[in-house]
Amino acid sequence: MTAIHIGAMLPEHAEQVLAIYQAGIDEGDATFETTAPGWSAFDAAKLAEHRFVAFDEDKTVRGWIAAGAVSDRCAYAGVVEHSVYVHPAARGRGVARTLLRTLIASTEATGIWTIQAGIFPENTASLALHQRAGFRVIGTRERLGRHHGIWRDVTLLERRSALVE
Repeated sequence: MTAIHIGAMLPEHAEQVLAIYQAGIDEGDATFETTAPGWSAFDAAKLAEHRFVAFDEDKTVRGWIAAGAVSDRCAYAGVVEHSVYVHPAARGRGVARTLLRTLIASTEATGIWTIQAGIFPENTASLALHQRAGFRVIGTRERLGRHHGIWRDVTLLERRSALVE
């Protein structure tokens, strides 16, 4: 097993990041999306200082994490929502855990007090990962949206920083 390194997500990672995103989409329990966006739309929706990739020594991207603002209202300036995706072949290596720790550190360093996530209840691995990282379940939005013709619930989680007041 090779070591995983973390770095800033840059435009040169676009193809690999979007391929990992599409792989997660194709599995069916990661998002309501049905296709990954183009890089320009992805880039515009994510905060540059809060997006990272995990890669091997050969620079192959194994996973990514990115956060976006939940609102442009001043009251929500310290609240972001994030996504984390790991290549299927890299799962079970601590990639998502390392990415999540990196995101928590970067958000706290810039004064963000809450990280939110919306996860399908069927995605038990992601729910467990987030709870181990200090996220708590806020509740479930029942029948929030249709996904491939089926109503899906979304479990809402948040992590409040103990450092940012």
